[in-house]
Amino acid sequence: MTDTTSTELDQILDAATEAAPILSAAAPATRAGWLRVAADALDAHRDELVPLAIKESHLPEARLTGEVGRTSGQLRMFADALESGWLSEYILDSADPEQTPPRPDLRRELVGLGPVLVFGASNFPFAFSVCGGDTASALAAGCPVVAKAHPGHPETSRRTAQVAAAAMQAAGAPAGILQLIEGFEVGTDALKDRRIRAGGFTGSEGAGTALHRIAATRPDPIPFYGELGSTNPAFVLPGALADRPDELISGYVGSMSLGVGQFCTSPGILLLPAGHGLSEKLAQATAEVGAAQMLNDRVYSGYAEGAASRRENGAVQVLTAGTESDEQASPTLLATTVPEFLGQREELMSECFGPLSIIVEYADEQELLKLAAEFGGQLTCTVQGSDADTELAGKLLPLLSERAGRVIWNAWPTGVAVSWAMQHGGPFPATVGSIHTSVGITAARRFQRPVCYQDVPQALLPEALRDGNPLNLLRTVDGELARH
Repeated sequence: MTDTTSTELDQILDAATEAAPILSAAAPATRAGWLRVAADALDAHRDELVPLAIKESHLPEARLTGEVGRTSGQLRMFADALESGWLSEYILDSADPEQTPPRPDLRRELVGLGPVLVFGASNFPFAFSVCGGDTASALAAGCPVVAKAHPGHPETSRRTAQVAAAAMQAAGAPAGILQLIEGFEVGTDALKDRRIRAGGFTGSEGAGTALHRIAATRPDPIPFYGELGSTNPAFVLPGALADRPDELISGYVGSMSLGVGQFCTSPGILLLPAGHGLSEKLAQATAEVGAAQMLNDRVYSGYAEGAASRRENGAVQVLTAGTESDEQASPTLLATTVPEFLGQREELMSECFGPLSIIVEYADEQELLKLAAEFGGQLTCTVQGSDADTELAGKLLPLLSERAGRVIWNAWPTGVAVSWAMQHGGPFPATVGSIHTSVGITAARRFQRPVCYQDVPQALLPEALRDGNPLNLLRTVDGELARH
């Protein structure tokens, strides 16, 4: 991996700065076209990109092939939202001299913040990396992107950037629309530079918190959206346990071990009623999952250290010891009770990124609700329930909705649908910005700001805000959605 030099970084940031007003001024349909050609190019180069990612990440071909499709799909989804007019939130209020006080003619839109710095994630070489959700949403918002390659997959990052950038430039996009930088220091240097107007990050709590601090303490603070960590607790209620114990075992073990536990939504904690009787079957099912290669040596060493520490914690019982060797790991399953768990909350409530999960046995309803109230911010909280659990679930879900961005009923948290309604975020430490999502259409809101034009002549207004709706966009006119 070759670090980007300070001279190269300066040239890259200049190019991004020059591209920003061009992207901002481009018609929604034009920007949408750039996103679509990037998506088409990624699909066309899939057979080249996937082998690179296999070599660098150790992830299987089927998983990575699907991830390329997810990446191109979300680019097209943003293109559709952009072209419709929904993404830029055009709002027109007609002048009303009879109102008290009199209302002027007001026209509002969302515009891009400017160049955005995106830090690629290790566990998703495509979907949360160079052309992933942060990049797609920033480009849709009208922002050039400077992508910082993750050291775990530099070749994949380079080629992905080349493919997408070349396609967009061939379609008329400015040269600075998407660029790549490499190296640890260069990432922090770029984040400190006044030409960068926002940042996006997916990774560890320590690194994300440090970067957030840099962004917030600049002479000109900028927004920084970091996804940091989550244990994604899953709550099994008594009725569900009685109805489908075997299904719960297979679903839970499959979810916690999927991808060697290297998903940000992997369930790290499972809450079960006292006397559940599943320990032996859960241990057996977990032990049957073989060891597999982890993403890279840094992820592996961090997991191996965390797993060893938790296995040695006196508050837990080891049900399945798991193994770590030669950057491969098999699942570890631990068990404890609510009082013991809360007594060691600092370690046991923190994320251990990899195939480790803890079963926590609760004595009764009060203990379950007490524990639910103790959790910090989460990406997801899962409830496994039945009709017999309606009363308890009615008490539990409000507690969970205060702590998680996504509350799941009778499913498992691994798997994040790329859709308009998806919320992938949550209160700290899940993210540093609980009001936003990094997946779904509203992810673009992170990189937009509103501008309101008051009594501006028609000829000087952005075309999307002019009378007659010349671009045929969805707009809110005097409080009603319309295309006029």
